[in-house]
Amino acid sequence: MHRILIIGAGKSSTYLIDFLADSCSSKDRTLTLADLDPDLAKKRLKTRKNTFAKKLDIEDAENRRMLIQESDVVISMLPAMMHPMIAKDCLDLGRHFFSASYESKELRAMRSEIEQKGLLFLNECGLDPGIDHMSAMKIINEVKANGEEIISFKSFTGGLLAPESEDNPWKYKFTWNPRNVVLAGKGLSRYVEQSQLKYVPYHQLFRRIEKIQVDGIGNFDGYPNRDSLEYREIYGLLDIPTLLRGTLRREGFCKAWDVFVQLGMTDESLSLTRPAESSLREFLNSFLPFDPNRSVEEKLTSLIPEMDYETFEKIQWLGFFSDRKLPRTTGTPAEILQDILEIDWALDEDDRDMIVMQHLFEIKSQSGIRKLTSSLVCKGENSTYTAMAKTVGLPLAMAVDLFLDGKITAKGLRLPILAEIYDPILLRLEKEGIVFTEKTEEPPLRL
Repeated sequence: MHRILIIGAGKSSTYLIDFLADSCSSKDRTLTLADLDPDLAKKRLKTRKNTFAKKLDIEDAENRRMLIQESDVVISMLPAMMHPMIAKDCLDLGRHFFSASYESKELRAMRSEIEQKGLLFLNECGLDPGIDHMSAMKIINEVKANGEEIISFKSFTGGLLAPESEDNPWKYKFTWNPRNVVLAGKGLSRYVEQSQLKYVPYHQLFRRIEKIQVDGIGNFDGYPNRDSLEYREIYGLLDIPTLLRGTLRREGFCKAWDVFVQLGMTDESLSLTRPAESSLREFLNSFLPFDPNRSVEEKLTSLIPEMDYETFEKIQWLGFFSDRKLPRTTGTPAEILQDILEIDWALDEDDRDMIVMQHLFEIKSQSGIRKLTSSLVCKGENSTYTAMAKTVGLPLAMAVDLFLDGKITAKGLRLPILAEIYDPILLRLEKEGIVFTEKTEEPPLRL
């Protein structure tokens, strides 16, 4: 009997839990779902056969290691910073480890010992990273098999709202970890464009956008995401002239978000203490120059000269020109901003989110250069069964299922860039409605 342990029963785990819990009824398996809130774990499991809910305080090392010891495969759905602790326990206890998060330097330091013990530690098997890798590698390997060359590859992904739920000027609500959204883009982003290295510092990130159009869905802004250069080796495109990975937001979002960046409201370096009963207007004013003769609105538009009506409307809609009280008065600017946004950007029960992913390839062959666009649009059902949870959880669940069935035989520290991993998962995802559509622009005919 195979014993599966999922640690974390949060928003992104719903489809993962359902898929693997259902498999326990038809296969020789058990599933334990461990969470700080055991009632939430029980609710997620729905009393299905061979499933068990457990309380787990992640800091309780003895209980944590006992649960891992009693399992064969461990899936961490915790925040990314906690994965190394779980992975180290798995390594010590000889258990396989799966996550949807980026492969960290702490995991890479375990590589040789993982291989020595014959374990599989599979990371980046969710949405982005995850489905982006798998769908891209399928195209990349097909192009190479045809003797062609990829000279440009740009890939963008966004967790957004379905058009029917875009009921605020930002056309955005939180569909995943709010903290990650508020702190997105910190540090230096880099990519390569026509063989020239490009660096984008944080204070320029939301101004350096590309316009992306998705058929039937509309227009988006794409901004560079983290370090695109490391994917040259991962994708086997060491000499590619152009490679960029980015994040999507609705058109106009980045320009308005940049106001917060320029003001310093996304800063994490200093904790503030505001007077009790402070308002959003007063909080905004604290980031503006002192001038008793001008209003907050006048000072803001003077400090941000590119402010237009649509951007102003977005800031106004959040209540920054009102006397609405701050939800908290201590914390870093980013923490205070996050608490403000969590009120206004919360999903309503019937809201539907949307995942949009687009790969843009330029492929060189003997007949010229053709452009291939591969697009994914996936909509959620409601605020619980979201497209985010579906696209993060299902690939991970399918990978575990295939591994336990002996259909994935790879061992070591891995990403889902092997055909034995991505081929069956992509096929299964299509049956769940996670389907890419491709559009090709052929090179002009030579006369």
